[in-house]
Amino acid sequence: MAQNQPTVFIERLAGRAVRIYSAIVLIFLISPILVTIPLSFNAGSYFSYPMSGFSLRWYEFVFASADWQRAFFNSLSIGVTSAILATVLGTSAALGLSQPQFPARNLVMSLLVSPMIVPVVVVAVGLYLVFAPLGLVNNYWGLILAHTALGVPFVVITVTATLSSFNWTLTRAAASLGAKPWTVFRKITLPLIMPGVVTGAIFAFATSFDEVIVVLFIGGVDQRTIPRQMWNGIRDQINPSILVVSTLLTLFAIALFVVIAWLRHRAMKAARSG
Repeated sequence: MAQNQPTVFIERLAGRAVRIYSAIVLIFLISPILVTIPLSFNAGSYFSYPMSGFSLRWYEFVFASADWQRAFFNSLSIGVTSAILATVLGTSAALGLSQPQFPARNLVMSLLVSPMIVPVVVVAVGLYLVFAPLGLVNNYWGLILAHTALGVPFVVITVTATLSSFNWTLTRAAASLGAKPWTVFRKITLPLIMPGVVTGAIFAFATSFDEVIVVLFIGGVDQRTIPRQMWNGIRDQINPSILVVSTLLTLFAIALFVVIAWLRHRAMKAARSG
């Protein structure tokens, strides 16, 4: 018993060291994001620290600005539409890839997730070269299709991960009882994989909402999204309104991660109860 005490002490010490190291890394990663939050309440007209005063003037400016309102509407409409398309296409692709008899499964999977691997600027150049002759540059549908291509890999990965633990005997049992394929999908498959589908849709929407490089290549003046408006604001005039939008986007991202965590917890709870 006495011989095990040094080992236990070393294990506890190592565990504390790992926790301290993880906390330091976490603080290092999130500190640049957290710094923008108090600076967004700066009363001055430019980026300055220490702050010249506390004020909500830049929040009022952002919410009252026609440019920021148009950028928010563009980001929301493009993000929601592209997320819906990406969810439908990605879920369909994941269901097809989950079949063991699917030909060249690994090759098709690699092609579907390639937009996540290839640098975004390369994807943007390729999309521009393809979309320009088709008249899909400087319009909303070009951006929607481009963001759909960027969002599909997230849906494919999350739905495929959900399908890896899916019990296919349920669908075969329903089919043997006379249920049509659409009925089987709507009443059995979709409810069980819904957490993965919703998670993929959220990631697809967040990808579109945060994307700027493709917008710079394909979008026009009327298709300015929030990241594009932030880009123009940094280039033309630097004021705390950029920090206000950054703070709002940070809070929005935290809300999305909370929803995803809740969905994962719900899926795990359902799996244990099942």
